[in-house]
Amino acid sequence: MSLFQELMNHSVRDAHFEVQWVKRYSPAEIRETIQSLVSTDQIDLAYALGDAGLAIYPESEDILAIAGLLALMRQDWPVAVELLTQLREQQGAQTPLFTFVMLVRALRCNFDHAKALAVAHEGLAIHPNQLELVAEKLALESMGPFAEAGTLPQ
Repeated sequence: MSLFQELMNHSVRDAHFEVQWVKRYSPAEIRETIQSLVSTDQIDLAYALGDAGLAIYPESEDILAIAGLLALMRQDWPVAVELLTQLREQQGAQTPLFTFVMLVRALRCNFDHAKALAVAHEGLAIHPNQLELVAEKLALESMGPFAEAGTLPQ
């Protein structure tokens, strides 16, 4: 039985369950279940499962990626930056475009424009001419010196 089915069968809809119970599942199964929960608009349960996944598998790329996306959904920019930065470091030279784009956006929302621009440049070195990263870079550069200082004009 899948984790999603088990959650639904056991009426664990109030987002309260034991981390030990979730430990029976792999990071990929947890990520897939979170995706299913989000797609069925069970957001609180998805957040709780993401937190449990982080507690069990704090270095898993699957968990870091989905927890980073959940942090973006919550608009918890510092947590999103932290998780996506950790994911980026783990992925190294194999970092996919999606990780770079989400990290740049989290940094922008966290008002760390200089770091966002640096990450955009880093991403373009691995994924040259990718439209999403080029657009992010141009938007950040259009802020002029404010992007470098990490502030916006008043």
